[in-house]
Amino acid sequence: MRDGPRSGCPINAAVEALGDRWSLIVLRDVIFGGRRHFRELLVHSEEGIASNILSSRLKSLVAGGLLTNEEAGRGRRATYSLTEAGIQTVPIMVALGSWGLRHRPTTPELSVRARLLEEAGPPLWQDLMDELREVHLGIPRLDPDRPLASELLHAAYERAMAEPS
Repeated sequence: MRDGPRSGCPINAAVEALGDRWSLIVLRDVIFGGRRHFRELLVHSEEGIASNILSSRLKSLVAGGLLTNEEAGRGRRATYSLTEAGIQTVPIMVALGSWGLRHRPTTPELSVRARLLEEAGPPLWQDLMDELREVHLGIPRLDPDRPLASELLHAAYERAMAEPS
Protein backbone atom coordinates (compact mmCIF):
# COMPACT_ATOMS: atom_id res chain seq x y z
CA MET A 1 0.00 0.00 0.00
CA ARG A 2 1.25 3.49 -0.85
CA ASP A 3 2.10 6.06 1.80
CA GLY A 4 -0.52 8.42 0.38
CA PRO A 5 -3.04 8.70 -2.42
CA ARG A 6 -1.96 9.21 -6.03
CA SER A 7 -3.49 12.69 -5.99
CA GLY A 8 -5.19 15.13 -3.64
CA CYS A 9 -8.63 14.36 -5.14
CA PRO A 10 -11.06 13.22 -2.42
CA ILE A 11 -12.79 10.78 -4.80
CA ASN A 12 -9.45 9.20 -5.70
CA ALA A 13 -8.46 9.00 -2.03
CA ALA A 14 -11.75 7.24 -1.21
CA VAL A 15 -11.42 4.82 -4.12
CA GLU A 16 -7.87 3.96 -3.07
CA ALA A 17 -8.98 3.34 0.53
CA LEU A 18 -12.02 1.26 -0.40
CA GLY A 19 -10.07 -0.72 -2.96
CA ASP A 20 -11.85 -2.89 -5.45
CA ARG A 21 -15.18 -4.69 -5.71
CA TRP A 22 -14.06 -7.48 -3.37
CA SER A 23 -13.20 -4.98 -0.64
CA LEU A 24 -16.68 -3.49 -0.93
CA ILE A 25 -18.26 -6.96 -0.84
CA VAL A 26 -16.30 -7.81 2.32
CA LEU A 27 -17.42 -4.54 3.93
CA ARG A 28 -21.01 -5.26 2.84
CA ASP A 29 -20.88 -8.67 4.50
CA VAL A 30 -19.47 -7.27 7.74
CA ILE A 31 -21.95 -4.36 7.81
CA PHE A 32 -25.14 -6.06 6.67
CA GLY A 33 -24.37 -9.71 7.31
CA GLY A 34 -22.74 -9.39 10.71
CA ARG A 35 -19.89 -11.61 9.54
CA ARG A 36 -16.75 -11.01 11.57
CA HIS A 37 -14.62 -14.09 11.05
CA PHE A 38 -12.65 -15.28 8.03
CA ARG A 39 -14.58 -18.54 7.67
CA GLU A 40 -17.99 -16.81 7.87
CA LEU A 41 -16.94 -14.33 5.19
CA LEU A 42 -15.61 -17.13 2.98
CA VAL A 43 -18.43 -19.66 3.32
CA HIS A 44 -21.37 -17.24 3.21
CA SER A 45 -20.21 -15.12 0.29
CA GLU A 46 -22.97 -14.91 -2.32
CA GLU A 47 -20.33 -14.12 -4.91
CA GLY A 48 -18.00 -16.99 -4.02
CA ILE A 49 -14.86 -15.12 -2.99
CA ALA A 50 -11.68 -17.20 -3.09
CA SER A 51 -9.78 -17.62 0.19
CA ASN A 52 -6.61 -15.94 -1.12
CA ILE A 53 -8.61 -12.93 -2.35
CA LEU A 54 -10.48 -12.69 0.96
CA SER A 55 -7.23 -12.85 2.92
CA SER A 56 -5.70 -10.13 0.75
CA ARG A 57 -8.74 -7.85 1.03
CA LEU A 58 -9.02 -8.26 4.79
CA LYS A 59 -5.35 -7.30 5.14
CA SER A 60 -5.81 -4.22 2.95
CA LEU A 61 -9.00 -3.16 4.77
CA VAL A 62 -7.14 -3.42 8.08
CA ALA A 63 -4.12 -1.55 6.65
CA GLY A 64 -6.48 1.10 5.24
CA GLY A 65 -8.11 1.71 8.62
CA LEU A 66 -11.58 0.37 7.76
CA LEU A 67 -11.34 -2.79 9.85
CA THR A 68 -9.37 -3.94 12.85
CA ASN A 69 -8.29 -7.50 13.47
CA GLU A 70 -8.28 -8.88 16.98
CA GLU A 71 -5.76 -11.69 16.77
CA ALA A 72 -6.98 -14.80 18.47
CA GLY A 73 -4.98 -17.20 20.53
CA ARG A 74 -4.10 -20.68 19.36
CA GLY A 75 -7.17 -22.59 18.20
CA ARG A 76 -9.41 -19.50 18.24
CA ARG A 77 -10.80 -17.40 15.42
CA ALA A 78 -9.58 -13.87 14.76
CA THR A 79 -12.39 -11.30 14.92
CA TYR A 80 -12.68 -8.41 12.48
CA SER A 81 -14.34 -5.20 13.63
CA LEU A 82 -15.35 -2.08 11.76
CA THR A 83 -13.57 1.15 12.63
CA GLU A 84 -15.40 4.47 12.64
CA ALA A 85 -14.19 4.98 9.06
CA GLY A 86 -15.63 1.57 8.14
CA ILE A 87 -18.94 2.39 9.80
CA GLN A 88 -19.14 5.65 7.89
CA THR A 89 -19.20 3.68 4.62
CA VAL A 90 -22.88 2.89 5.27
CA PRO A 91 -24.15 5.87 3.20
CA ILE A 92 -21.75 4.83 0.41
CA MET A 93 -23.16 1.31 0.49
CA VAL A 94 -26.69 2.69 0.38
CA ALA A 95 -25.80 4.85 -2.64
CA LEU A 96 -24.20 1.88 -4.42
CA GLY A 97 -27.26 -0.26 -3.68
CA SER A 98 -29.62 2.45 -4.95
CA TRP A 99 -27.61 2.82 -8.14
CA GLY A 100 -27.54 -0.96 -8.61
CA LEU A 101 -31.32 -1.17 -8.18
CA ARG A 102 -31.84 1.30 -11.00
CA HIS A 103 -29.11 0.35 -13.43
CA ARG A 104 -28.32 -3.36 -13.00
CA PRO A 105 -30.33 -6.59 -12.89
CA THR A 106 -30.99 -7.69 -9.30
CA THR A 107 -33.12 -10.27 -7.53
CA PRO A 108 -36.02 -9.34 -5.24
CA GLU A 109 -34.62 -11.15 -2.21
CA LEU A 110 -31.16 -9.60 -2.53
CA SER A 111 -32.41 -6.11 -3.34
CA VAL A 112 -34.95 -5.78 -0.52
CA ARG A 113 -32.43 -4.33 1.94
CA ALA A 114 -31.21 -1.77 -0.58
CA ARG A 115 -34.82 -0.72 -1.24
CA LEU A 116 -35.61 -0.40 2.47
CA LEU A 117 -32.46 1.64 3.13
CA GLU A 118 -33.21 3.89 0.16
CA GLU A 119 -36.86 4.41 1.12
CA ALA A 120 -36.26 4.90 4.86
CA GLY A 121 -33.41 7.33 4.22
CA PRO A 122 -30.80 8.78 6.57
CA PRO A 123 -32.64 8.07 9.85
CA LEU A 124 -32.35 4.31 9.24
CA TRP A 125 -28.74 4.67 8.08
CA GLN A 126 -27.93 6.52 11.31
CA ASP A 127 -29.65 3.84 13.38
CA LEU A 128 -27.61 1.19 11.59
CA MET A 129 -24.38 3.13 12.13
CA ASP A 130 -25.23 3.57 15.84
CA GLU A 131 -25.87 -0.16 16.11
CA LEU A 132 -22.57 -0.92 14.36
CA ARG A 133 -20.75 1.42 16.76
CA GLU A 134 -22.23 -0.52 19.67
CA VAL A 135 -21.31 -3.93 18.24
CA HIS A 136 -17.87 -3.09 16.83
CA LEU A 137 -16.63 -0.20 18.99
CA GLY A 138 -18.49 -0.78 22.26
CA ILE A 139 -20.22 2.63 22.12
CA PRO A 140 -23.78 2.26 23.48
CA ARG A 141 -26.63 3.42 21.27
CA LEU A 142 -28.19 6.71 22.36
CA ASP A 143 -31.68 5.20 22.33
CA PRO A 144 -31.46 1.52 23.27
CA ASP A 145 -35.25 1.20 23.13
CA ARG A 146 -35.38 1.89 19.38
CA PRO A 147 -35.73 -1.19 17.20
CA LEU A 148 -32.42 -2.44 15.86
CA ALA A 149 -31.85 -1.48 12.23
CA SER A 150 -30.33 -4.90 11.56
CA GLU A 151 -33.52 -6.58 12.76
CA LEU A 152 -35.64 -4.42 10.43
CA LEU A 153 -33.36 -5.26 7.49
CA HIS A 154 -33.31 -8.95 8.37
CA ALA A 155 -37.09 -9.10 8.71
CA ALA A 156 -37.50 -7.46 5.29
CA TYR A 157 -35.11 -10.03 3.80
CA GLU A 158 -36.97 -12.93 5.44
CA ARG A 159 -40.32 -11.64 4.09
CA ALA A 160 -38.82 -11.38 0.59
CA MET A 161 -37.45 -14.94 0.82
CA ALA A 162 -40.89 -16.24 1.90
CA GLU A 163 -42.75 -14.59 -0.97
CA PRO A 164 -43.40 -16.84 -3.96
CA SER A 165 -41.49 -15.84 -7.09
